[in-house]
Amino acid sequence: MKKRITGLLLVGGLSLTLSACQEATKLKESKAEAEHKLTLQVRNPKVEISTQFEQMAKAYEKENPNIDIQVETVGGATDDLADLKAQIAAGEGPDIFTNNGYEQGKLWKNLLEDLSDQPWVKQAYNETLIPMTFDEKLYGMPVNMEGYGFIYNKDLFEKAGIQTSPKTRTELEKAAEQLQKAGITPFANGYYEEWKLGVFLLNIAFAQQDDPDEFIKNLHSGSEKITTNQVFKEMIDLLDLTIKYGNEQPLTTDYSMELNMFTKGEAAILLQGNWVQPMIDQASPNMNIGFMPIPINDEPKNDALVVSVSNYWVINKQSSSEKKKEAKKFLNWMVSSTQGKSFMTEQFKFIPAFENIETNHLGPLAHDTLTYYKQGKTLSSNWFHFPVGIREEFGSSMQQYIDHQLNRDQLLQELQQSWD
Repeated sequence: MKKRITGLLLVGGLSLTLSACQEATKLKESKAEAEHKLTLQVRNPKVEISTQFEQMAKAYEKENPNIDIQVETVGGATDDLADLKAQIAAGEGPDIFTNNGYEQGKLWKNLLEDLSDQPWVKQAYNETLIPMTFDEKLYGMPVNMEGYGFIYNKDLFEKAGIQTSPKTRTELEKAAEQLQKAGITPFANGYYEEWKLGVFLLNIAFAQQDDPDEFIKNLHSGSEKITTNQVFKEMIDLLDLTIKYGNEQPLTTDYSMELNMFTKGEAAILLQGNWVQPMIDQASPNMNIGFMPIPINDEPKNDALVVSVSNYWVINKQSSSEKKKEAKKFLNWMVSSTQGKSFMTEQFKFIPAFENIETNHLGPLAHDTLTYYKQGKTLSSNWFHFPVGIREEFGSSMQQYIDHQLNRDQLLQELQQSWD
C-alpha cells in the first residue's frame, strides 16, 4: 500500500513537474515571440476613418502575427506636420506616414524610401504617380482619389422648394435665400480650421484661372498679381455669401462641429470632400446627400468638382531595413489583398487610385465625384504648387477678414504679400 501511494506521489509529482515545465516553455515561447514581434508605427492623417483604419491594422496583424501595428491618427484641427518634422529630425519618426506630393514631396524626398519597384505601381493610374515622382524615382503610394465641393442635403433642398442644385453663383444665392425663408440655415461654416479657407476655398480662385499653371508661373515672375485678379475678388464674394447665409460664429466652429450641424439637419450645405462619407454614415445612415460645385461666378465652367490625389503613403528612409521591408509588404497588402481592398472601398469609402480595385459600395459622394471625373468636369488642386508654408498664411489672412480685422483690399494685399 505504501509502495502504491509512493508510486502515485511520484506520478503526481512528475505530472506537476511536466505541467510546470510546459507552462514555463509556453511563457518562454510567448516571451520570445513578443521579443521578435516587429512594431510598425503608422501615422494616419484621416480622422474620418480612425476606427476603420485600426480595424484594418488588426486584420493585418491577424494574418501576420509577427507584426504589431501602432496607429497614430492626426488631422482635423490638429497640425499634421509640426510634430512630424520634430520626430523625423530626432530620428524618431513613424515608419509609414503621408506626404502631399509636388513641393512637399521635393522637400521630403531625401528622407523617403524609393518605392519604384513595388508590385502596386503597375496597378496605379499613371497620372496619380506624377506628384511623387522625382528623378525617375517614385517615393509615394496614392492613398486614394478625392473630390470636394459643396455637399448638400437633398431633403432640405426639396423642403425649401429647390428643384435643381445650383451651378452658378446667382443660383446658389437664390437657393440660400429659399432655404433661409424655409427656416433652414443654408451653410455650415467650420472656419476654425484655416485649411478650409487657405486650401479648399482659395484653391477655387487658382483653379478657375484660364491656365492655373501659367498663372502660378506668372505670380512667381511678378507679371500677375492677386490684388488685381478678378477671380480672386469673386472668390471673396463667395466667401461673403457663405458668411451671410451661414451659422453664427464660424471662426469658433471646427471640423466636427460643422459635420454635426450638417448631419443633424441644422444646415443644408457643407464645404467638404467625399472623405467625410464614413462620418456622415455613422452619424446619419442613408442620409440623402450629393455634391454640387463651388461657383464663384456665373460662368459655365463652374459646373465642376475639384478631383485629385491629396495624400501619398510614404516610408521613412531612417527606419531599419527589416521595418522598411514589412512596411512595403503592408502597403501592398492594403491595395492588393481581398481584405485590404474591402476596407478601402466598403469601410473607408475611398475612391481607388488603382485599376484593380472595384468601385462598389462607395456612397453618393464618391459616386458624384466619379461621375464628374468621367465627364471631364473637374478642376485642379493647385495648393501642391504653392510655396511651402503659404497655405497657413492664406488661411490666417482669410480668418482675419471674416473677423473684420481686414477689409477686402487689405485681404487681397495680404494674400499677395504672402506669395511674394
